[in-house]
Amino acid sequence: MMVLILKLILAHLIGDFFLQPQKWVKDKEKKKLKSVWLYVHVAIHIALMFLIVWDISYSLLILCVGLIHFIIDGLKLTLQKKKTKRFYFFLDQILHIISIIVLVCLFQEGFELHLTLGGNLLLLTICLAFLTMPTSIIMKTIFSKWDISKLTKDNESLKDAGKYIGILERLLVFIFIVAGHWEAVGFLITAKSVFRFGDLTASKERKLTEYILIGTLISFGIAIVISLVYLYLRNYV
Repeated sequence: MMVLILKLILAHLIGDFFLQPQKWVKDKEKKKLKSVWLYVHVAIHIALMFLIVWDISYSLLILCVGLIHFIIDGLKLTLQKKKTKRFYFFLDQILHIISIIVLVCLFQEGFELHLTLGGNLLLLTICLAFLTMPTSIIMKTIFSKWDISKLTKDNESLKDAGKYIGILERLLVFIFIVAGHWEAVGFLITAKSVFRFGDLTASKERKLTEYILIGTLISFGIAIVISLVYLYLRNYV
């Protein structure tokens, strides 16, 4: 059962964070239930679940997960306002995960937390995938309350450099912790501090320094939590 849950969560991550362009999101927020991309989005989720689960006997379960996904997304689009977008974003993701777990439990008798070799590999894939684009989008949502463009107005930077640096550092943190080298995580934090905070302190850009510090702590914090979750669940193999 745990493997089935992991497969459905992986399908959710791919559908919500990798196969959903920003223009779809904006169209859904504007047109709400009238947006054609809402239905395309749900259809993609259902197709992904069928593809990843690859078992026709779970057809009813997959269709129910797809229906609940549509209901949750529809309610979020209907209820959210500009000031509550961050709240509904996180609530939306939490409800999606809970609905998957609950529906699988309802369709299966009992719940045994046991991972096979394939399940362990699936868990690793989910953790690594989550630390890339999903976490970047989560962090972007968190920081949407601040206008970073004003803080970096005169600072030239490579396009999306910050996003890819964040992804790489989270993956490195995950690898170091899983390998049992916590000291390497400390070295990575120190190295980033030297490169990123030295110039900012010299130029007395307090707001930008705080922004980068918060972003770094959240990024590393998420990577550490995901690493610990993986290590804990891996023990059930």
